[in-house]
Parts: sequence; C-alpha cells; structure tokens
Amino acid sequence: MAFGIFTTRACGTARRIRSPTLSDSTVPSAAYTIAHLMVAARRRPAVRVIRAAPGAGHSGWTPPGVSDGMGPVTTDLATDVFEEHRPLLMGVAYRMLGRVADAEDVVQEAWLRWYQADRAEVREPRAYLVRVTTRLAIDRLRQVQSRGEAYVGPWLPEPYLTEFADTAPDSADRAVLADTVSLAVLVVLESLSPLERAVFVLREAFGYPYAEIATLLDRGEPAVRQLAGRARRHVAERRPRYEVDPVRRRDLTERFLAAAAEGDLEGLMSLLAPDVRLVGDSGGKAKAPVRTLHTADKVGRFLVGAARSAPADLVFRPVEVNGSPALLAMSGDTPDSLFQLDIADGRITAVYIVRNPDKLRHLTAG
Repeated sequence: MAFGIFTTRACGTARRIRSPTLSDSTVPSAAYTIAHLMVAARRRPAVRVIRAAPGAGHSGWTPPGVSDGMGPVTTDLATDVFEEHRPLLMGVAYRMLGRVADAEDVVQEAWLRWYQADRAEVREPRAYLVRVTTRLAIDRLRQVQSRGEAYVGPWLPEPYLTEFADTAPDSADRAVLADTVSLAVLVVLESLSPLERAVFVLREAFGYPYAEIATLLDRGEPAVRQLAGRARRHVAERRPRYEVDPVRRRDLTERFLAAAAEGDLEGLMSLLAPDVRLVGDSGGKAKAPVRTLHTADKVGRFLVGAARSAPADLVFRPVEVNGSPALLAMSGDTPDSLFQLDIADGRITAVYIVRNPDKLRHLTAG
C-alpha cells in the first residue's frame, strides 16, 4: 500500500501532511543502531601491525609468540577486540537500561576498564567484557532506583534504531531480537530487580547458559536459575501479545497513518482493538496525555484531535525502531514525535508515542 499526501481539515481549512510509503523511503541516518547480536562466529577484526625497531619495547596487547623475525611486533588488538564486541555490549547495556545515553556511558566505562586491565591475564575477552558491562549496568540501575527520580507522565524506553532486517536474515532470529528489545518488553523489564533483569537479558536475548551467567554475576547456578524463572514468569504475565510478522505490522501501520492523517475516526476505530491503550511519553517537555488512555473511542478521538493540531510541515518517515516498524514525525529538521504500534489478530492493541525531545534527538544524529 502506498500513499503520498494526506489532507486533514481543521477550522475549515485544508492541511496537507506528506507521508512517504513505508516500503521505499530512506531511513534517516543515525549515530546509534543495534546490530545483529546473536551471531556466534563474528568476522575477526583486522589486526593493524606496526614493526618496531630492533630492541624497541612493545606497546599495546601482543599475544604470546607473535613475531615475524623482523623485530618486535606491536598490534592494536586491544581496540580491535573491543570494537568486535561493541555491538554485543551495547545490546546488553541498552536492554538492561532502556536508555541510549546510559548504555553508551556504560560501554565507554567498559572500554576504560578493558584498556586498563592486565589483558595478558584475560583468557576470554568476550566473557570479560560482557561481565564488566553487565555489572556496570546493574550498578547504574541501582543508582537510578535509589535516587527515586520522578518522571512526568508515562515512561517509555528511549527508542533505538535497529537493522534486524539486514543483520538477521533468518526470520526466527529477527523475531527473537525484536521481542527482547521491543518497547513493550522493555517497559515490563523496568519492574524487575537489577539482578533479575540481567539474568533475563543474558538468557533470553543472548542465549547464555545458566552456568556462564552464574560465573558472570558471581552467583551460584541454582540461584541464577531461580532468578531466571522468576523474571520469566513476571514478563510472561505482563508482556502484551502482539503480531511479529513485519509485513502485517507495516501494512497496518500504513493504514493507521492514513486514517489518522485524514482525521478518519471511523477508519481508525476499525483498526483499533476495543481495549486498545495509548501511552504517551513527553517527560513534561511536550504535549502528550499525562495518563495512559484506554478504549478505542478515547484513543481514536485523541489521535484525530492530535492530527488536526499537528504542525503544517509535519513529515512522517518510516523507521525500524526496537525491531519493529515505526513512524518518525519530523517538523523541518526537528523530530516531533515517534509512533509505534502493538498489533494482535489484525487489530492495534497499543499505540506508543514518544514526544520527549531528549529521547528523539539521537534518531536523526550522524
């Protein structure tokens, strides 16, 4: 389904809202994207080799026995190894924290720990880096919880551009990746304890064995299994059911945008489940509902009203956010809002709207 320009009417005047098709539009560039994080055998990084003068000392990290008979060999393996694992570390940190800036800070701190470590004693760099990143993320979560920071209105995770369609060609892999990083699941994970969240992320998102998770967290395996079971039950009880087929989600997202942009309340009502809910996150920095809206009538009327009061230059860009299709509304060069839907049985069961400018800025960076 393709569409170009939508017209809504407000105060007797026509307003035109441009929207490209979701299938052929260019995704805005971004500084932050999550890569495919479940590939067991990643491409080894190129090793930059610098030959030093005979007798010169080594710098950097040189594995035992590396020499070509032309003097000591210096490599930048410390950086290469870290960069090889950076997508994995960012994936762990973001799922743990739900905040891009915090996840970036944790990964940067992990780099500093790695750079300062005695790497000759590190047998498994991947395990070491995941352990450091996970523990730093747990500490950050505990700090946030202890501060008890108040947030104005409903809270949603910071949306994150993803590229699962390109990096995870297998549909089953894409479904797992999208599920463990979806906005709905990350909201549920907010209610877990830091340790429960760490175990859930490492087990469900990355498939770590219980024994390895126990080593990473310095816990006994029985305790880890208990944490995992408790977290899994908690998530299962609160996880919204939604359609994971990207084609069906994209089609319904297009129809949703067409109806909303045209102010077609009847058309919207035909797409919304009776018990649909709308969650708007503004952090008190933009207009959005201060409470979650429930029922198709309330959600539909709110969306029609929002379309009528939208900026005249609003343009919708299709993006993949947290593993699913979404719509990024731009007013000029400024992100105005981001819309994403939960869909089940061909109906929209949840509408997520992020309007906090602090959570949208990075979507068009880079």
